[in-house]
Amino acid sequence: PQEHPATKPILTLPAALRALEAARTAADSLQAGGAVAVVDDGGHLLALTRPEGTFPAAAEVAVAKARTAAMFRKKTRDFEEAIRNGRVSLTAVGPLTPLEGGVPIVIDGHVVGAVGVSGAHSSDEDVRIAEAGAAAVQE
Repeated sequence: PQEHPATKPILTLPAALRALEAARTAADSLQAGGAVAVVDDGGHLLALTRPEGTFPAAAEVAVAKARTAAMFRKKTRDFEEAIRNGRVSLTAVGPLTPLEGGVPIVIDGHVVGAVGVSGAHSSDEDVRIAEAGAAAVQE
């Protein structure tokens, strides 16, 4: 029997832009600024926006949050909570950004990318905006 290569869903550019737009809509509904980044499953940037008035570093932080969620296949909130609860050794993990606001995008059980948000009014809003972006693609 001939083996076939494994297949999995991927995050397309149109889907990444859909996630970005949904996140921006959520941010607008909260009257929040904030940079929004969407990455593929390897953490590579597909889409980014940083509205006027959002501090410049927010763009880099949003990308770092999205990369962490994509590459570790979990919400960045989990890492922030683990460190807060005493697992400080996690801070030694190089590619990890343990700040709330990174949410994986899951399709058919596979993490295909992630949304990262930085610079809204609070980390809770960062999470809500990122979740709205991810949900737009997962539905």
